[in-house]
Amino acid sequence: MAKRVKIVLNEDIVNLGKDGDLVEVAPGFARNFLLPYGKALAVTPAVLKQVEHRRAKQAKLEAAKKQEALDFQTALITIGRFTVKKQVGEDGVLFGTVTNGDIAEAIKEATKKEIDRREILVPEINGIGNYKVQIKLHSEVTAEINLEVISY
Repeated sequence: MAKRVKIVLNEDIVNLGKDGDLVEVAPGFARNFLLPYGKALAVTPAVLKQVEHRRAKQAKLEAAKKQEALDFQTALITIGRFTVKKQVGEDGVLFGTVTNGDIAEAIKEATKKEIDRREILVPEINGIGNYKVQIKLHSEVTAEINLEVISY
């Protein structure tokens, strides 16, 4: 009886692998769980060819997303400065704080493109002035924008 069986995963499985990975598992695990529930496929030349095709397609999509992020980074740099209006008390101290949601709104108004507010790293902003803000556009692309906080 075989010690290990090679299979291709159809979905992400914790502690085993991601969708499309070629893994070796115990024969009972493959026979009793992975194969009957459609979580994996037995390795055949046709399945391997399909996996390679899927990986090539995924790589092409990932390259397109990265290029889109680079283009958006260039657009953000071209714009140069984004402005957020906040209520200010005496001595230029803010009432409240500037949040990543405020910055996302300012970017959306200027570029007409919505970005995820969770990808914005906001420094501590206590008063009016100019600040540098980091935005993660892609796993490999980050943009740094200038943020101007003014009173209204």
